[in-house]
Amino acid sequence: MDFSELFRNFPELTTTGLTQGAIYALVALGYTLVYGVLRLINFAHSEVFMVGTFAAMWTWNALGFNQNLSPSGVLISAGVLIAGLLAAVAVSSATAVAVELTAYRPLRKRNAPPLAFLISAIGASFVIMEIIGIATDRAPYGNMPELVSNKPLFTILGAEITPVQIVIVVGALVMLVGLDWFINNTRLGRGVRAVAQDPDSAALMGVNKGRVIGLVFLLGGVMAGVAAVFANLKYGFTKFNLGFLFGLKAFTAAVLGGIGNLRGAVLGGLLLGLVENYASALVGTQFRDLVAFVVLIAVLMFRPTGILGESLGRARA
Repeated sequence: MDFSELFRNFPELTTTGLTQGAIYALVALGYTLVYGVLRLINFAHSEVFMVGTFAAMWTWNALGFNQNLSPSGVLISAGVLIAGLLAAVAVSSATAVAVELTAYRPLRKRNAPPLAFLISAIGASFVIMEIIGIATDRAPYGNMPELVSNKPLFTILGAEITPVQIVIVVGALVMLVGLDWFINNTRLGRGVRAVAQDPDSAALMGVNKGRVIGLVFLLGGVMAGVAAVFANLKYGFTKFNLGFLFGLKAFTAAVLGGIGNLRGAVLGGLLLGLVENYASALVGTQFRDLVAFVVLIAVLMFRPTGILGESLGRARA
């Protein structure tokens, strides 16, 4: 283990880890919302994120902007970025709702066992991934414009901070705080918490369980769409199987923080991003992805409820 590499690049690794972790956190919220209400893992959520990355990329290229024709001017860049963001959110949300309607709702009406939901979600995941794979010839898709500069803007404790990192971290925090406020302070949010805590009692009180379930899938799709655009900004490309690895890491983040806990998903995502980057300096970047799975196994073995371990039904502002 090379501790000198870790200490020498600690500030840079921290900023990079927080940026990566913010994306994990947004995706993890989709897992934690569905689990909090249904007590099921929506493994198709990784593909909800993946289609959002393609929706944004296709939108930017449809508008005539690519790596060879980058938008000039702050207003044009912002407009193109927002157009891609809206497309990603719309497509990811529609995909998430479609998964609920086709893979979950029919099984709920038949009172199917949990294993059936799991198999259905995995099947939906492969269907979406293969559709995108066929549409793109399974090749990486990129050639995106530089909508947000990746050049250093200023330095903090030796770490160079770029506009892309600021946009990702600040944007993610705004979305996370907004979702937390929505769940804890609105009528619809109270309905979500009521169904998460006791669906039968919530139904007796007039809460429509079907609408609540549809709402959490929709909210998860919105978060995945925003995360997709942030991933595009960070990596500059996407591919049909991108969601697989991102989904597993986001699921790890949700478990690490306490699956079913919104704030736990945020904490887990940020911690996983940091741990990954620190570990890459210690043991090498080739083991970067392995770290996430080691963390998942360790959490499941020693603290299966996660760091916070609070259910969505008991969450309070």
